[in-house]
Amino acid sequence: MDRRMKTEYAVAGLASLNEAKARQRLVVIGNGMAGMRTVEELLKIAPELYDITVFGAEPYGNYNRILLSPVLAGEKSVDDIILNTRDWYDANGITLHAGDAVTAIDRAKRIVRSQKGVEVRYDRLLIATGSKPFIIPVPGCDLPGVIAFRDIQDVEIMLDAARDHRHAVIIGGGLLGLEAANGLQRQGMSVTVVHASESLMDRQLDASASALLKRSLEAIGLRFAMAAQTSAIIGDDRVRAVRFADGTQIDADLVVMTAGVRPNIALAQASGLHCERAIVVDDTLQTFDPRVYAVGECVQHRSATFGLVAPIWDQARVAGAHLAGAGHRRYVQRATATKLKVTGVDLYSAGDFIGDDDSEDLVLRDPRRGVYKRLVLQAGRVIGAVLYGDVKDGGWYFDLIQNRTDVAHLRNRLLFGRALCEANGSA
Repeated sequence: MDRRMKTEYAVAGLASLNEAKARQRLVVIGNGMAGMRTVEELLKIAPELYDITVFGAEPYGNYNRILLSPVLAGEKSVDDIILNTRDWYDANGITLHAGDAVTAIDRAKRIVRSQKGVEVRYDRLLIATGSKPFIIPVPGCDLPGVIAFRDIQDVEIMLDAARDHRHAVIIGGGLLGLEAANGLQRQGMSVTVVHASESLMDRQLDASASALLKRSLEAIGLRFAMAAQTSAIIGDDRVRAVRFADGTQIDADLVVMTAGVRPNIALAQASGLHCERAIVVDDTLQTFDPRVYAVGECVQHRSATFGLVAPIWDQARVAGAHLAGAGHRRYVQRATATKLKVTGVDLYSAGDFIGDDDSEDLVLRDPRRGVYKRLVLQAGRVIGAVLYGDVKDGGWYFDLIQNRTDVAHLRNRLLFGRALCEANGSA
């Protein structure tokens, strides 16, 4: 073999080696908490495996959506809730297209296309499109001054309204609605919470804890319209009132819809991915297309959808490991806990607080101190807890629920908390 042929073979071999070493391409649709937590988990394991491109609909870095309520209440600034700054993306070699939502996924060509016309090829795709607020479809729902409570822009609109207007109506008495009501009330607005049920936070609390909560919130100036059905939102150039099914109405310069969310799956559906209520994933967070993963509020795993942080963090760990090629983890659904971020209100709820014919309730009521505790036991194990007024043992009860700890020997002391149980050498 002559020298020229040897050189050509050497060049070809080097090109082949470089091609083998070329990074794979990971595209992430969604710059929120779920998607970026997954990327962080991936980078811990295999920081050099992918060239990563992230698309986000909002013009910011990744921020903590859970802390929007303290921003509204004036307890934090927007800068305080940023999780990943632009510098973080640059330092990790991540290309960020902020304020540019993906509009199409071509799974045959493995290309995503954005609103601004950017096209990027992928070897692996991570969908983390989250959820979108449910806007009750009543007349007037599209009037100026009617908004959801979902992102930084919503908070800015509410803060502007609080400076110039007086009356706010929150439609939905769940966790998010009560946090919005507290924030607007602290900004000086007169706030009425409209709820379709007789009990506030009826998905997280039993009736007794809900009644205590309502009483506490009324004491700080919030008003409530319970078991009320919104029939129309009244206004011309701006919302002026909310009308109910019984014909009554209340003044409203601002209406905030917090009546639930729906998984944001339109993009996935248009690409032909299998969806039911949300994007269907297996225990590895992989969709029916093996090149495509999904995490967060847009996914459906074993018939369940998700809205709390704890299960989404678990999903991120599993998806990050599988994207890194360390595919030994499986996502397992676990009990979740809820806390209310309202100044002066201590509330904690975890697990199955409803129970059934085979469960029993342990209840402590101390009206003078404003304390209520309810533990739900089944087969000698705690399966649910509702705490109001005294929540210091919430984490301990949650550990008992998650670990399925046998507490039969603690039954007589369990309501009095961890300290008493451990003092007796029984925990």
